[in-house]
Amino acid sequence: MKALYTQLCFELKRFAVAKHSIETVFIGGGTPSTVNPLLYQPIFTLLKPYLQEFAEITSEANPNSATKIWLKGMKELGVNRISFGVQSFDSDKLKALNRAHTPQQAKEAIEYAHELGFAHISLDLIYNYQGDTKALLLADIQSAFTLPIDHISAYELTIEEGTVFSSTPEVQQEDENLAFFVTQEIEKRGFKAYEISNFGSYQSKHNKGYWETKDYIGAGAGAVGFLSHTRFYPPTQIEAYIENPLSIREESLSDSELLTEKIFLGLRSIIGIQKDLLPKEMQERASILYEEKKLSDNTTHYYNCNFFLSDALALYILG
Repeated sequence: MKALYTQLCFELKRFAVAKHSIETVFIGGGTPSTVNPLLYQPIFTLLKPYLQEFAEITSEANPNSATKIWLKGMKELGVNRISFGVQSFDSDKLKALNRAHTPQQAKEAIEYAHELGFAHISLDLIYNYQGDTKALLLADIQSAFTLPIDHISAYELTIEEGTVFSSTPEVQQEDENLAFFVTQEIEKRGFKAYEISNFGSYQSKHNKGYWETKDYIGAGAGAVGFLSHTRFYPPTQIEAYIENPLSIREESLSDSELLTEKIFLGLRSIIGIQKDLLPKEMQERASILYEEKKLSDNTTHYYNCNFFLSDALALYILG
């Protein structure tokens, strides 16, 4: 562990000089709540000179390992936003998803984070797992809204190669009506979608930074970074990362590739597409979508009226 943190700080220090003003920090991937807050201290000490005064600092957390001591320690370091991987408040579904926490543990962890004074609290929900029904998902959403949160991420179950469910792809259910239902039920309770999977009375600055294609530093095994048209891919295996954290593969994006990303990301969020970035032929196709009321606009941007159509709209504009 010591070797990992030494290399992580080494990598952060290298990149920090390229980013003199850090708007957001996100501690995620794996299980941050299983790591003693004291071990994060060198990282926060390193980053402090670069942080903006009101930087959003988020840590992911699992309800079973986000103990009172851990939450208190993270808040003392400066973390002001916690994102809990709840997934569901249904005991049977949690067991099927191989989650180690109970519904009660999730509720207690969120309540205690609120008592400690975290400025922003989010939770994740998963839908379209095998056996999901509107009744089950409604119960999850209703439970979420009894808690002191200001953000929900609702993700459709996807099966990634090499994960627990890769050998049982049948657990992924395909029911687009459930996607519409989840969005409708969350929004009717006052949390508006600001991206296809994210809702809240508070909009995460870190999330929006990705969709605005802002520069970001990725530090750690498998943590992708993006600086000035170039994407950085460090080693994904812990052992390889510890041995040489700066063995980083670089991918330079052309102007057309970056424009494609801006179109896809802009249409799946409230960021929209900047009109003057579009070549004439793309402008014409976007105008057709506007006339058909599939896009709205103002003087500078086009905006998507239905995030579920985002990919189809993007492909049409790209031609």
